[in-house]
Amino acid sequence: MTPIKLYRNPKSGHCHRVELMLALLGLPYEPIDLDMANGAHKLPDYLKISPFGLVPAIDDSGFRLADSNAILVYLAKTYAPGSHWLPEDPKTAAEVQRWLTIAADNVYSGPCAARLVKVFGAPLDHEAAVSKAHALFKIMESHLAEGEWLAAEAITIADIAAYSYVAHAPEGGVDLVPYPNIKRWLARIEAQPDFVGMPTSPIPELA
Repeated sequence: MTPIKLYRNPKSGHCHRVELMLALLGLPYEPIDLDMANGAHKLPDYLKISPFGLVPAIDDSGFRLADSNAILVYLAKTYAPGSHWLPEDPKTAAEVQRWLTIAADNVYSGPCAARLVKVFGAPLDHEAAVSKAHALFKIMESHLAEGEWLAAEAITIADIAAYSYVAHAPEGGVDLVPYPNIKRWLARIEAQPDFVGMPTSPIPELA
């Protein structure tokens, strides 16, 4: 099988969720690190792959796709059809989609944004991002008291979509100590065969 090309920033949680999915599915892939500091993601050749100039993006034998959650759906449908990763029954599929939306909204504006400030120096409201992260984590903590996974009785792409930025929330100044159910959920993901982690960054004084 030809390796799937993964265009990425290795410290991006959006990129890591795709790399993690590739690893868990046992798919060969070729990580291609973009020099984003010098604008590699805005060059014409890359814009043909990712028109908005964002990472991650993949090239699977000529099929090109950007957007991390869309890539998770593609990988599950293509390489693990009918599996626990993206269940077919309408109710569970809808639950997966709900958590993909949460990953794109609440996770992005909460733990992701807080980490962007501390790790990348992004000009965002750090206090607001930390507050949003804790609001999200309180809901997740309660939700995970009822089951081991976010959307189903087994791990799905919903868990993969949420994992990276939740696991690395302390790098953004968001403490995970008050959330034992979340920490156990993270440990269950990290115990999956072929799990790969994201490079760590220094943890600042927690808010």
